[in-house]
Amino acid sequence: MSRPWEATRFAGREIAPGEAVELRLAVSESYTAEPLAVPVTVVRGARPGPTLFLTAAVHGDELNGVAVIRDLLIDQDFSALAGTLIAVPVVNVPGFLHQSRTLPDNRDLNRSFPGSPAGSFTARLAHRMFEDVIRRSDYGIDLHTAGGDRANYPHVRADLSDPRAAELAAAFGAAVVIHGRGPAGALRRAAAQAGVPVIVYEAGSSRVFERRFIDLGLAGVLNVLRHLGMLDGGPGRPPPLRLEVKKSTWLRANAGGILDLKVALGEAVARGQVLSVNTNPFGRERSQLISPAGGIVIGLTRSPLVHPGDAICHLARLGSRDVARWRELVTQNGGTPRGAQ
Repeated sequence: MSRPWEATRFAGREIAPGEAVELRLAVSESYTAEPLAVPVTVVRGARPGPTLFLTAAVHGDELNGVAVIRDLLIDQDFSALAGTLIAVPVVNVPGFLHQSRTLPDNRDLNRSFPGSPAGSFTARLAHRMFEDVIRRSDYGIDLHTAGGDRANYPHVRADLSDPRAAELAAAFGAAVVIHGRGPAGALRRAAAQAGVPVIVYEAGSSRVFERRFIDLGLAGVLNVLRHLGMLDGGPGRPPPLRLEVKKSTWLRANAGGILDLKVALGEAVARGQVLSVNTNPFGRERSQLISPAGGIVIGLTRSPLVHPGDAICHLARLGSRDVARWRELVTQNGGTPRGAQ
């Protein structure tokens, strides 16, 4: 969308071209009636260009994205920026402070967009973010990790039926892209319905900083900024293999017990392959989890103890040819999945 290139107002503050401002966006109040504010950095480029938002910690215990935005703001020279960058490193401030996925009303913020000005605590926060950050942007990147006791292999999620979202996903440079609109109430789905294409970067586990995944996320964000012409220079080297996944499935334990995983994140698996074995405390095998299709492991539980129905393995389903290509690439890179990224 086209906007006159002049000063813009954000959270009551006028921001001139070439200016970077750190703000506190008031979104609610605490139990003691103190203002609850979300930290936002707005970088207004000296030259015209698109507006890109970056969000992290929509789930308050997902920290890798916080570090991606922090590193970007600390290390990147924005003096030649074209357009406007709106960076929100911690969206769910209460959850971040208490290392909780949800908000004080126990709702999931990423199932609450576009929110409501007269709704629950969570709905009001979603509404404020949606109106003040998402609607005024042209594009967005939402940074996440796995939740709970899970870990994600680095990948991008995007609605590949939207050419603009597909373009962002390709520019980011992830080796694995999962197609989908996202669940109802998700930030990216609500944003898309408002005409703002958003991609999601998923990598790692909650409550920790994982440098490899942070560096990959930062490189992807810079790739997008360069692709959009907001920063000078071309994108980094693309991955040697890029796979688009149309279907993924969480596979669940058939029985409770002590879990012995037989696969790793990023590993290529074949149909019929044993993914995990459950035993009782005496060591006797109780059940095996068998892969129903070929694909790549993009998510795993980190818990060694499981109940029946617990999610064990997130499988990105692929055809045999793509599985073989991925396995060959991993072998060429020393037999570790990280070489494929």
